[in-house]
Amino acid sequence: MSTPIPTPAGRVTVHAEALPQGPPRAAPCPARGRSTPVRHQTAIGAAALSACLAVALSAPAIGATASSTPAKPDPRTLAAGSADRAVAAQPSTYKTAPEDKIVRLGVVSSLNGLQHVSYARTHAGLPVFGGDFVVTTNASGAVLSNSVSQTKTLDLDTTAKVSAAQAAKTSRARVSKVESASAPQLTVMAEGSGRLAYETVVTGVHKNTPTKLHVFVDAKSGKVVRTFDEVADAAPAADAAAADDRSFYHGTVDISTAATSMQDPARNGVRCGGQNGQTFTGTDNVWGNGSGTDLETACVDAMHAAQKEWDMLKEWLGRNGMNGSGGGFPMRVGLNQANAFWNGSYTNYGRNQAGTKQATGMDVVGHENGHAIFQTTPGGSSGGNGNEKGGLNESAGDIFGTLVEFYANEPANLDPPDYLVGEEIDLVGQGPIRNMYNPSALGDPNCYSSSIPRTEVHAAAGPQNHWFVLLAEGSGGNPSSPTCNNSTVTGIGIQKAGKIFMEGLNRKTTAWSHAAARVATVNAAKQLFPGSAAECNSVKAAWAAVTVPAQSGEPAC
Repeated sequence: MSTPIPTPAGRVTVHAEALPQGPPRAAPCPARGRSTPVRHQTAIGAAALSACLAVALSAPAIGATASSTPAKPDPRTLAAGSADRAVAAQPSTYKTAPEDKIVRLGVVSSLNGLQHVSYARTHAGLPVFGGDFVVTTNASGAVLSNSVSQTKTLDLDTTAKVSAAQAAKTSRARVSKVESASAPQLTVMAEGSGRLAYETVVTGVHKNTPTKLHVFVDAKSGKVVRTFDEVADAAPAADAAAADDRSFYHGTVDISTAATSMQDPARNGVRCGGQNGQTFTGTDNVWGNGSGTDLETACVDAMHAAQKEWDMLKEWLGRNGMNGSGGGFPMRVGLNQANAFWNGSYTNYGRNQAGTKQATGMDVVGHENGHAIFQTTPGGSSGGNGNEKGGLNESAGDIFGTLVEFYANEPANLDPPDYLVGEEIDLVGQGPIRNMYNPSALGDPNCYSSSIPRTEVHAAAGPQNHWFVLLAEGSGGNPSSPTCNNSTVTGIGIQKAGKIFMEGLNRKTTAWSHAAARVATVNAAKQLFPGSAAECNSVKAAWAAVTVPAQSGEPAC
């Protein structure tokens, strides 16, 4: 349930996600002296919010004298209020129809005080797939930019001609071995002026691979108009003094676990176990024997990589855990496939084709948890044009896997940082599964083209992977990376590149694309490094170098 924010007559009404527990409440001014996460505040009106903030800024705190310094307003509260007011006042910017209801989902705080306020919408009471957007503000609440993928105001007949039962049958036929299927949900797809469709989630196995397939069936014609799979796999189907945990890839390490189980007490949700989902336990907290076929050792590698990734996200990118709100996800080992995947709830790791190593190298673990990060940033992992967003998702996994390697910075005899993916595992006996600085070396495209939406998702990771290396290292860096337009790109370093990439994801929408990523990362560079044009210019040059040209509405550096 949500509480409407009163707005002037003729303007859109904005709603905010309410607390899931307890009865609905009226919307009073936020209590001073308390810190309440914005995501769980009941919304208040734009005028009321301004009044509340004015009181908070002028009235002394309880028990204080009139000369006491007033408490500084929470930047998330300021961001939510100003973003709500912008959305209510500018329906044309956000493509808002009279039948739309705009719902504020939450506020994500990031580097340099930037705040990202995410919204979803319904139309005539139906959820809108692709109608989401993000408003970015500074710490004072001033709106800096918007990320809106919907191109037109919705205007459609919401009466279905196809029954839910017919849609369910059509959807289930897309999976060879169905384990479960959700009830079809009548949905508006934000395509042009709108398309009415049923969305069904079918879980099972298809072509010997786990699947959690979202199927959209046109509610007028009964045809399948879009699918996407929540299961994201790593490859196409086919040193402290107290260190005492023996890994395969990283030597003897010291992972954080409970006294007798492979669960991290310091990083919520991070744990490791077998295919039954049970966390491995022991008589003490000394784990692994260093063997490439031992599953407890595989968990040592997985835990070590996940903990490094968690710390990298915090220290380099300003993100709180894998999910952005202080949480991580379970990991499973022992999958009897030459593969690894994220299924929307946990990551799962197999072994290489030779059966000599587990698929728990640092960049692969970083990659799979990268899918979790992609899914839990605004816009999620669904949507996009064909395989384009899926390719960007795969690329995000590669980028996070690379970032964690550079953060860990291991020596040459272990797993040193590089821009190759899976080279330590040798998944199918041919070395790395992707080359980020020159994707074409392994048969993937270096450059964006109109064929990317029809390209297999792992291959479609090529252009953004290439962009990231060019941004971090430059075209003449180490390694040297070719450009698609024969230009020269100046690198800005991997930490800055990672910050800009993460800030771009904080503006992601359902209809994500390379063009949208370019605009988002240009805005991110300007807002992260306001006193310098170098970072912004390099972002633009790197995108141009992979054939993603300047976009309408893109700011100047």
